[in-house]
Amino acid sequence: MTVKTFGVIGSGQMGNGIAQVAAASGLQVVMSDVKQEFAEKGLAAIGKNLNRLVEKEKISQADGQAILSRVKITTNLEDMAAADYVVEAATEREELKFGIFRELDRICPPHVILGTNTSSIPIGRIAAQTDRPEKVIGMHFMNPVPVMKLVEVIRGLATSDETFSITWQLCEKFGKTPAEANDFPGFIANRILMPMINEAIFCLYQSVGKKEDIDTVMKLGMNHPMGPLALADLIGLDTCLAIMETLYDGFKDSKYRPCPLLRKYVEAGWLGRKSGKGFYTY
Repeated sequence: MTVKTFGVIGSGQMGNGIAQVAAASGLQVVMSDVKQEFAEKGLAAIGKNLNRLVEKEKISQADGQAILSRVKITTNLEDMAAADYVVEAATEREELKFGIFRELDRICPPHVILGTNTSSIPIGRIAAQTDRPEKVIGMHFMNPVPVMKLVEVIRGLATSDETFSITWQLCEKFGKTPAEANDFPGFIANRILMPMINEAIFCLYQSVGKKEDIDTVMKLGMNHPMGPLALADLIGLDTCLAIMETLYDGFKDSKYRPCPLLRKYVEAGWLGRKSGKGFYTY
């Protein structure tokens, strides 16, 4: 199957990043969101990113305009009927994703592959919402999408070899390096990363160290480019909590219990960079 038109559900930070790399690879892109203002904001973010690349002389102005022209925005999910491959990048809420996949299964022709950018929800559980489980797969991009090279490709129990192969090739077409993971809560990336972030939050909660010192230890002692608390703010504390809850629910192991301080911050609306305040103030 040849992918010519690529659909993206969600125009937030992850969705518009995925749309940008897809358009930069030469594909026509349809990016949808629930409100016109959200979709327009996502398109503006792509334009801003492309202008930055033009200023740095990494692409020409003509190339930047061509990439942007390949992205069309919509608030009508029915427009995904024109796509050959669709990736969902909505908020990390199980019921929201389930509803989207039920609708996509109804709207999209039978040959269309339905990918999800979920960072922790089991692929099989999402695939079960459709009548095409063999065409459902995890396509987990890293943030920020245009910069980060990794895409975690996650097979569900029913995912076909053809679906996997097409997804792998798309990742390479986007200039990314794919890595294969099987369908366990958190997959590879977040099964390793999120407990580390959660433990850093416990260190802050239990006054083992101040936030700056916790981040400094991990940056300078472990050679991480960013400390775990600053990284949590970048990811979004609500997303971190949702992933930890998925891990805890999936493994029934107390080592995956979300730190009470993380939950407290989320309940207060301190979500990190996107809200202006998390462990740090932005």
